[in-house]
Amino acid sequence: MIENVTWNNPEYLWLLLIIPIAVIIYWFKEAKIHPEIRLSSFRNFEGIKKGTKVNFRHSLFILRLAAIVFLIIALARPQTRSSWQNVTTEGIDIVIAFDISGSMLAEDFKPNRLEAAKKIAIDFIAGRKNDRIGLVVFSGEAFTQCPLTTDHTVLRNLFMEIKNGMIEDGTAIGMGLGTAVNRLKESEAISKVIILLTDGVNTTGSIAPLTAAEIAKEYGIRVYTIGIGTHGSAPFPVKTPFGTTQYQYQEVNIDEPMLQQIADMTGGKYYRATSNEKLKEIYREIDLLEKSKVDVVEFRKKTEAFLPLAALAALCILLEFILRNTIFRSIP
Repeated sequence: MIENVTWNNPEYLWLLLIIPIAVIIYWFKEAKIHPEIRLSSFRNFEGIKKGTKVNFRHSLFILRLAAIVFLIIALARPQTRSSWQNVTTEGIDIVIAFDISGSMLAEDFKPNRLEAAKKIAIDFIAGRKNDRIGLVVFSGEAFTQCPLTTDHTVLRNLFMEIKNGMIEDGTAIGMGLGTAVNRLKESEAISKVIILLTDGVNTTGSIAPLTAAEIAKEYGIRVYTIGIGTHGSAPFPVKTPFGTTQYQYQEVNIDEPMLQQIADMTGGKYYRATSNEKLKEIYREIDLLEKSKVDVVEFRKKTEAFLPLAALAALCILLEFILRNTIFRSIP
């Protein structure tokens, strides 16, 4: 256990040299306070037992000494040592390509499409402890919000930060899919999956969606596509010049034939999500995929370990104070 501990201020450990000095001083001080008395016989004292105070008379000094030791070690700031640890785990590599265009604010899902899709995706991530998962967001352009990682806490935090307006508005489905493919092309996992969520039609971007799908197919990446939105029309929030919000009903227009074609080309499946439960079906499908072994490296940060020592020092001081003023209280 000592091998896993490092010290931030090791110079304070030299203060431990005062402990033997304090013991020597206490020894001579006790000798002066309690001098020896030479008697010719101890017959008259036979059968007399020592009292509790006599047996534990050194406890106050021991408690004070322990408090000093704990405080010195706490001042030296013990920390757990940082280390890289190779871990072999079983899972698949998944990249979620997430549409954050303005139409994702439609409120046919509650509170809206964007927040509903985020919540369900975060719940999915929590249940895939052994998978490497990454996140790509797209609108008028695309970028990687989080590369493939097994640190799902960081991934969920980055997911929570997603909001409309982070990038130029539009719907560049091909760019989103292409960026996700780029994150998976070097993966050595047997199963590589992209979950593409969108609620519209490709309107911009330098890569056509079907071209990106061809590239995904070449790298053996299965793409599950999800069209998010109700059938018919949906309420969209619109800001007025007076700062208020009004709702306009607009026709829901999802390029389902294109999304179906992407899924078919790559061996995936297309889903039309009109409710939260429909949206969860894609994640149940992923659970049926075969798992592959993935070697990952985890970095463990230093953690402070001085607080328990400081607490022990405070406890020793408190006990000494209580004992000195109760059981071992002396009358001047």
